[in-house]
Amino acid sequence: MRIIKSQKITEAVARLCIRANCRLSQDVKDCIQACHAGETWPIAKDTLGKIIENYELAARANVPVCQDTGVACVFLEIGEDVHISGRIADAVDEGVRRGYGEGYLRKSVVSEPLFERINTKDNTPAFLYTEYVPGDQVTVTVAPKGFGSENESKLKMLLPSDGIDGVIKFVVESVAGSGPNPCPPVLVGVGLGGTFDKAALLAKKALLRPAGQPNADPRYAQLETELLEKINALGIGPQGYGGRATALAVAIEYTATHIAGLPCAINLNCHVARHASEVI
Repeated sequence: MRIIKSQKITEAVARLCIRANCRLSQDVKDCIQACHAGETWPIAKDTLGKIIENYELAARANVPVCQDTGVACVFLEIGEDVHISGRIADAVDEGVRRGYGEGYLRKSVVSEPLFERINTKDNTPAFLYTEYVPGDQVTVTVAPKGFGSENESKLKMLLPSDGIDGVIKFVVESVAGSGPNPCPPVLVGVGLGGTFDKAALLAKKALLRPAGQPNADPRYAQLETELLEKINALGIGPQGYGGRATALAVAIEYTATHIAGLPCAINLNCHVARHASEVI
């Protein structure tokens, strides 16, 4: 049994909050650059060029790529042969508190959603998701989530009879309805199966997969390709100005479900699709 002090979790989360907000991962940059190279509509091409210039400037100056530095979604894959000394949730929140303070990142979390809506002033609490996996290491992933894209999330309890066509219709119509609001070109996470809540989590986790990496199941990989083609045919384009690139990629995650159900959730990321990981 390997023992990891909770302080290590705090330190990793603090670093990752700053890194994820200030530097896009290479997979996302590659997708944006590929769209820029293939774009023929002048306004769209110029917009993509400005997006590239923006993330390059942010990296050089170590400042946020976007002013909405989001809520801190933190994913922990905890090895079954690891014991973390200390309370994990407290360690993660302290990491967010430090990272958003030291990085001068905007604090956007309110302590209660309906009546008072008072800012917590340190961007806590984090939204924490844990999973136990084989091994003696902990993988920490921080995915700051802005709400221009988060507000366009959708979930529908489809029926098995809706089938593939029903999934395609729901996903494409959802992206079409979002228009320019999520700052396209977007990444589209789709969660299929499970229950109401599980489908939503799968859609969010799908956005952690390297952009453009296909599902390991060729059937779902083909569906990802078909959805991407149909979404890009909408012509919404970068920032809603028209063009070929409404989405950079579509990622589907799925799991088992009930014989009477086909839950389908959609979670969008704007082109500032932030995520960063460390292994402890």
